[in-house]
Amino acid sequence: MTDIFQTQLSTPSSPVIVTGGASGIGIATAQALAAVERPVALWDINGNAARDAAQQIEAERGVRACGIAIDLRDLSAIPTALAATRTALGPAGGLVHSAGTVDTDSIDGLTPESWDSGIAIHLRALAFLVKEMRADMAAQQGSAVVAVTSINATLGNAINPVYSAGKGGLLSLVRSLADRLARDGIRINSVSPGQIVTPMTRPAIDNLPDGWFEKRILLERLGRPEEVARAIRFLLSAEASYITGAELVVDGGNISSQRV
Repeated sequence: MTDIFQTQLSTPSSPVIVTGGASGIGIATAQALAAVERPVALWDINGNAARDAAQQIEAERGVRACGIAIDLRDLSAIPTALAATRTALGPAGGLVHSAGTVDTDSIDGLTPESWDSGIAIHLRALAFLVKEMRADMAAQQGSAVVAVTSINATLGNAINPVYSAGKGGLLSLVRSLADRLARDGIRINSVSPGQIVTPMTRPAIDNLPDGWFEKRILLERLGRPEEVARAIRFLLSAEASYITGAELVVDGGNISSQRV
C-alpha cells in the first residue's frame, strides 16, 4: 500500500489536452499548466487562435505546446486531433474539457439544431474524448480528467436551457466515468465556475446593470479565469491523488448565498 501511495504522489509530466483552449478558462488553464512545465495541446474551433496561443506559451514559458483546430460536434475529428497531438507532444495523460457555447433564447427560441449543437459540445464530446484517450491515459501514472461544468448545473436559469442541461449532464457523466476509469488508475472530476469574466460572459456583464451578479456573490466580485484554472491544475496534480468523481465549485460563494 505504501508503494502505491508513494507512486500516486509523483508529479505528472505528461501532456494535457485543453478543449476550448484558445480563450477564456481554456487558455488560462493552458497557461497555468505551462507554468508548472506540463506540455499543453490547445484544441479549439478557432485553429488560428489556438496555434497563436500555443506559440506564445512556448515563447514565454519554454514549454512544448501545440494548437489544433477541431469542431467537437464532429466526432470523426477526434482521432485525427489525437494523432496530431501525439506527433507534436506525445500521448496525453490529462484532459480538460472546457469547450462550450451558451444559448440565450430561453425555451421560446429553442430549436432542434441549437439543442443538438450545445449538447454535442458540452456533454457528448467528453464521453467520446475519454473513450478515445483512455488507453493513452491508462498507460501513464497520474492521469486525470477535469470537466468544466457550471453553477448553472445546480441553479435554475430560464435564459439558457441547453447550456444548463449540458452542464448538469456533465456532472452525472463525470460520476459514471469515475467508476469506470478508476479501474485504469485514471481520476476524473469537475470544476463548476460561477460568474467568471470571459468572452462568453462579457455580453451579459456589459448589458446588465452594474453589480447585477456581484450582489449575490459572497466575495462581492466576479471571478477571473486564472482563479478557475488554478483549481483545475490542482485536480490534475498529484496533490489531488485521492479525489475522483467530485465537483469543485469555484464561484466566490454564489450557490451558498442567500443574498438578494
